[in-house]
Amino acid sequence: MSDQIDSEGLRDRLTRQGEDALGKLAQDLLENPVINGAITSALGARDKAAQAQEVALGALNIPSAADIERLTRRVRSVSQRLEGIEDGVDRLDQHVQDLSRSHTLAERLERIEHQLTALVAEVAEMGGRLPTGAEPVARGQERLRVGDPRG
Repeated sequence: MSDQIDSEGLRDRLTRQGEDALGKLAQDLLENPVINGAITSALGARDKAAQAQEVALGALNIPSAADIERLTRRVRSVSQRLEGIEDGVDRLDQHVQDLSRSHTLAERLERIEHQLTALVAEVAEMGGRLPTGAEPVARGQERLRVGDPRG
C-alpha cells in the first residue's frame, strides 16, 4: 500500500515538473524574437491564403465558407420569423373557430337587427306619449310637486 502511495506521489511530482518545464519552454520560445516573428508570419500567411481562397472561389462563382455561414444565419432568422407568423395564424384561426362555434355571423346580425327594431318601437311609443305642441321642460327646470313620487 505504501508503494502505491509513493508511486502516486512520484507521478504527481513528475507530472508537475513536466508541466513546469513545458510552460517554461513555451514561454522561452514565445519570447524569442525569431520564433515570435515566424509565428506572426505564419498567421499572416494563413490570413492571406484564406483571402486568396475566398477571391478565387468568388471568381468561380462558388460560395465561400463565410458566405455559407451568413446564408445559414439568414435562413435561421427567416425560419424563426416564419415560426412566429405561424403561431400568430394559429391563434387567429383558433379565435375564429371559437367565434364560429358560439354564434354564426348571420345569427349575430339578426339578433342586433331585432334589438334595433325593439328600440325603435320603444322610442316611437315614448314619443307618442309626449304632449303635442309643448316643448319638453329640461329636468333642471321642472317644478316638483309635493307628494310627487319622483321627488
